[in-house]
This record gives sequence, structure tokens and C-alpha cells, in this order.
Amino acid sequence: MDYDAQQRFANLLHHRAQGLAPSAAIAPEIVSSATYFTPDIEGLTHVYGRSGMPTWEAVEEQLGILEAAPCVAFPSGMGAISAALIAGLQAGKRLILPSDGYYVSRILASDILQPYGVEVVEVATKDFATTDFTGAAVVLIETPSNPGLDVCDIALIAGRVHAAGGIVAVDNTTMTPLLQRPLDLGADVVVAADTKAPAGHSDVLFGHVASRNAAYLDRVRSWRRLSGAVPGAFEAWLVHRGIETLEVRLERMCASAGVLAERLAAHPRVKNLRYPGLARDPSHEIARRQMAGFGFLIGFELADAAAAEAFLTNCPYIVQATSFGSTHTSGERRIRWGDKVADGFIRLSVGLEPVEPLWAAINKALG
Repeated sequence: MDYDAQQRFANLLHHRAQGLAPSAAIAPEIVSSATYFTPDIEGLTHVYGRSGMPTWEAVEEQLGILEAAPCVAFPSGMGAISAALIAGLQAGKRLILPSDGYYVSRILASDILQPYGVEVVEVATKDFATTDFTGAAVVLIETPSNPGLDVCDIALIAGRVHAAGGIVAVDNTTMTPLLQRPLDLGADVVVAADTKAPAGHSDVLFGHVASRNAAYLDRVRSWRRLSGAVPGAFEAWLVHRGIETLEVRLERMCASAGVLAERLAAHPRVKNLRYPGLARDPSHEIARRQMAGFGFLIGFELADAAAAEAFLTNCPYIVQATSFGSTHTSGERRIRWGDKVADGFIRLSVGLEPVEPLWAAINKALG
């Protein structure tokens, strides 16, 4: 993790203290009121809970420090992605998004946006560098892609999309702003599921949109208010608490992932392993330039579906779950969700377990 990310995180941990009165609570309070005292409506900071709550505004401030940009919180990552796309699209506009990215984003595009008149074009992550962006209003990229872990050059793509008159939104869920900063690389919008590593404990759904484009973010904020897609106060409090340990958790998770990726790549039963941190990975050079770390996700294949299921079942330190970024290591066969991967493909999310016992369990299960 580079010094800038470390500095941002240090600021995050201490930003609340600068404005605290004596005897004030260090942790933010859970303010869940739907209504506020409004003898007048001019100049009030809070009027009704759908427009704003102090607890989720505290999380937005946290995330804003990490993103170096204003943030708008949502009750899930898909809530954030939906708002970001709707803010930039209308009937007749073109959306380009990854064919190998998060499958729910593709379903949103094909089943909801396309019937409303949005032209939807899918492109593989590795092909974004050479894609013709003419006529695209919004280009959504996800790098590394989920689950294949292909990486594309954000700065290069942003320059080409801007030249064509479009905007770039980056799904940064797999990296978090501590490991990759798309806005600094030229992207217009960041979307992320803070359900994953930022919250980090598999106990809350949350997401955010970040942008330095004030007009665009106003449309995102307006969509949240009008659609009612607002986060709850308790959920926001959980995310706020989780984010305060994000840096130290990522350090362990990424370090362990690097060790496991090297050992898995050398295992005779493992093939087609992907991890951007390996020098031989096809995405390594781009990842090395634009990331402050290589993440905690590993993709690899076993012989077939039966071998993959047996491995997941027999490893006591892998939880079979569909999310990632939590304290525990988790894994699953992604083909069951319709991803275009091999039957034996596994997405492994490395957790906080000490790496040697974790490797011993993985190695035994592979055997």
C-alpha cells in the first residue's frame, strides 16, 4: 500500500476527533430518526430520513477521505451501480460494460435498462483497450474483472472515452480505494459494494458512488432520494466500524493471497491460475502500474466440477459463500451463477487466517 493510501487512512481514523466537543462520543451515534424537528424548513441540515441521516453521512465522510471525492451511500453495491448508471443514461443512449464482469450488472443492463431504450454493448475486459467508444454515453469497467481477474488500463480507457464524449464509471469493489484509485487515474465515477472488504464481516449490505463531477453526483443523490434507495442507520454504523480496520485487514489478506497464489500455481492439480500479483500473470504489468496492491482474490481451475466441489467441501478453512472480502476465506464455483468460466473454476477470497495453517488445509484438500 503506497504512502498516499496510508496517509488517507490515517486521516480517516482521526477526522472525527477534530470536531468533537469535550465528553463527546468517539464513535458515531446511531441516529435512525425518520423525522426531525422542523419549525421552519429554511437552512436545516436534516428534514426527513429519506434525504439524509447523520449516521450514513458519517460513512460518506469516511469514504470521501479514501476516495478524495464526495460520496453518496446506498443500501447495497447494486443500489450504487443502478444509481450511477441511471444518472448518466436515458433512452437512445449507449452503455458499454464488461461481458466478464459482475453478472448482476449485466442482468440490470439487459433486463431493466435495455427495455427502457438504452443500447447495451458487452465487451470483454481484455478488449476494452481497443474498443471503439464512439457514441457511448457511459462506459462501465470492472478491473480486475470479477471473477476472471483480467485487468484493464483505467487511464488509457478514460482518455479514449472522454475523447469520444462519454464518461467512465469504474466498479472498484475488488480493490477498494486503498488498493486502486480510479478517480486519480481519470475515471469520472467510482461504484463499489462496501458489503465486501470495507465492512469486512459478512453482516451488512452497503455501497457507494464517488465522483468529483458535482452535477453527476447531484443526479445520483436525487435518484437516491426519489427512489427511496437509502441505507439504514444501523447498517451505516456497522460499515463505519468495519472501515476503521480495513487497512490492517487488507494488509494480511493481500500478503496471504500472494503466498497462496504462488503455491497454488505450482500445484499439479491446479491450472489456469489468475492473480495479478504474479509476474507471469497476463495482467501483471498493468496491475503493477495502477494498483497499490494486488488484492485478495485468486481464480483457478481444477479438473472438473466434481473436483472443485470436493475441494471446497473438504477444506475446513474455506467457507462456501458467494460474497468475498470478509474475515474468513471463502470460495465457490462461479459457473453456478452463469459466469463464462470452466466447470472447475473457483474464485477464492483470502481471509484473515494465518497463512500457514490455511495453506496446509488447502493443500490437504487438493490432495
